[in-house]
Amino acid sequence: MPVKGEQNRVKILQAAADLFYQRGYNNTSFSDVAMASGVPKGNFYYYFKSKDELLGAVIGMRKSWLSQLISEWEAEHTEPKDRLRLIVRLMQDNSVASSRYGCPVGSLNVELVKNDEEKRQLSRSLFDLLLSWSEKQFLAMGKGSMAKLLAIHLMAMAQGGIMISSIYQDEQIILAESERINLWIDALD
Repeated sequence: MPVKGEQNRVKILQAAADLFYQRGYNNTSFSDVAMASGVPKGNFYYYFKSKDELLGAVIGMRKSWLSQLISEWEAEHTEPKDRLRLIVRLMQDNSVASSRYGCPVGSLNVELVKNDEEKRQLSRSLFDLLLSWSEKQFLAMGKGSMAKLLAIHLMAMAQGGIMISSIYQDEQIILAESERINLWIDALD
C-alpha cells in the first residue's frame, strides 16, 4: 500500500478506535469515522469493506498495542508482583478517560457481548490476552491451580472499579480501587 494509503488507513483506524471507545461501536457510523479521520467516506471501502471489518482491524490494533505493552513490562520487570502492579498503573494512568468512558477493552466487550458470537469472540480476545498473561504471573508466584481464578479476580476488581468510576464520572474511584488492588497483590503469599 502506498505511503499515503497507509497513512489514511491509520487515520481511519485511530478515529474508529476513539469513536468506538467514546460513543460505542453501535453508535458510530462510517460517516462519523470519515469526519473524525478526515478521509472521505467514499474512500473507506478501499480500506475496509464493512464496519465489521473495521471493528476487526481496531481490535487487531488494540491487541497489537497490548502485546507490545506486555512485552515491555516483561523486559522491564522480572518479579510477577511488579508485573501485576503494572495493570494497576495502567488503570491509574488512564483514570481520567476511564472515569468518563469506561475501559476501552471492557466497554467494547460489554457492548459486543450482546451482538453475534463472532463479534463477541473477537472482542473477548483482548481480555483473553490480559487474563492469560496475568495467569502466567500468578503461576510464577506459585499459585498453581488458583492462578486462573486469581487472574479473573484481578480483572474483575479492575473492571468493576473502572465501571463504577465511569457511572459516577469520578476519577477518584479508580484511584482508590487501584490502591486496594495493589494492597491485595502485596498481600498474596
